[in-house]
Parts: sequence; structure tokens; C-alpha cells
Amino acid sequence: MSATTLLYRPVNQQELDLIAASNWQHFPPRLPEQPIFYPVLNEEYAAQISRDWNVPFYGVGYVVRFAVDSAYLHKFPVQNVGNPQHNELWVPAEQLEEFNQHIRGPIEVISEFRRPA
Repeated sequence: MSATTLLYRPVNQQELDLIAASNWQHFPPRLPEQPIFYPVLNEEYAAQISRDWNVPFYGVGYVVRFAVDSAYLHKFPVQNVGNPQHNELWVPAEQLEEFNQHIRGPIEVISEFRRPA
């Protein structure tokens, strides 16, 4: 079995529903105004995005975790977009289908954040 790397992604309810519709196997295609799919390298950063962006805009945010073939990921250099823990991969939207083929195991929800009632 090849080595895998755990990645994380903050998602809103709509994206989570599409992931669930895939039987938790892949991410949905990007929208035309979304040229990059960006999984992040640590849970804390994904949680921060979910809390600070998804909850205010959508009322709810989730963090999902998934494993990807490590050898495949080498084609996507790590991008740092701020603080030292703000590391992500930039996968061009046209490569997302191929990226999905390298996911090993199910995509799983590990955190949920909601706007206070």
C-alpha cells in the first residue's frame, strides 16, 4: 500500500451535501469563478477558515479530513498564505477530477461550526 498524506478542507453545507452524494469519495467540480481547489495541510487552519469565513457567510461550516496518495501530491507545491500554519495546496480546477482519483478512503467530517442561535 502506498503512503498517504492527510489533508483537510473547510466546506459549507452545499459542498458537504455534494460530497455526501458522492458516497464520501470525492469533491465536486469547482464553480467557474473558483479556478483553484485548495486543501489545507492542518486541521487548525481548516477550522479557522470554517469558523471565520463559512459560519458568517453560510451559518454553518465543516472541516473534512481525507487521505491522498503522497507521491501524487508532490506535483502541488505547498503554498503559504499568511501565518506559518497557513499552508495549502493549489490544485487547478481542471485537475480536480484526477485529484479525486488519488483520494484513499472516505472523506470524513471531523468538525462542525454553527452561528450561535
